[in-house]
Amino acid sequence: MDLFSRSWTALRTAVAELPDEHFSRPSGCAGWLVRDLVCHLVIDAQDVLITLVTPADTEPTRDAVTYWEVAGTPPSGDDPLDALIVRLAAAYEQPRLLKHHLDDVGSAAGRAAGLADPRLRVATRDVVLTAGDYLSAYVLEWTLHHLDLVAHLPDVAGPPPEALARSRGMLESIAGTAFPPSLTDRDALLVGTGRRAPAGAERGALGKLAGRLPFVLG
Repeated sequence: MDLFSRSWTALRTAVAELPDEHFSRPSGCAGWLVRDLVCHLVIDAQDVLITLVTPADTEPTRDAVTYWEVAGTPPSGDDPLDALIVRLAAAYEQPRLLKHHLDDVGSAAGRAAGLADPRLRVATRDVVLTAGDYLSAYVLEWTLHHLDLVAHLPDVAGPPPEALARSRGMLESIAGTAFPPSLTDRDALLVGTGRRAPAGAERGALGKLAGRLPFVLG
């Protein structure tokens, strides 16, 4: 629960401190500018709020790792929902309005997470899991999107080291194997999820795992 708060606060702080001109820069998500990614974060925050007030009375069917659906093809940006995000983000017109909405809804999501009983069973996407597992899964979501945010903004602070380490651990559990120690946590996440292709030395270190990449999470 604490790591959810730290990773989410770090991401929202990074967005809040962005100069307006950065919102029109590319993000690490195919087809999305930074403004589009920030709009997606608003929707993510809404999802957190909705899920935490949607209790379930059945046994959990997923945990923080199995929550994720895994595909082998990175998104192209052509999906109808992705296209909707682009149109919605453009409607804000001014970055300050998008910043305000993320701060408003995002702060509420953070407070709700802090108040949630980690043992509470919640329902989302036709699955049931504990609130603790749900919020742990979102550490990976926040960390990957923080990497997306700074992909072309080298002067902007990235995710906290502890969030990178925890997210790498979850990705390794999803993959069913460890990434080579020669890859930093950041590089393991970028390469492992298809955000960039492995370099020659990385591909050699990955061995047979290279043939299974990427693990696209949704």
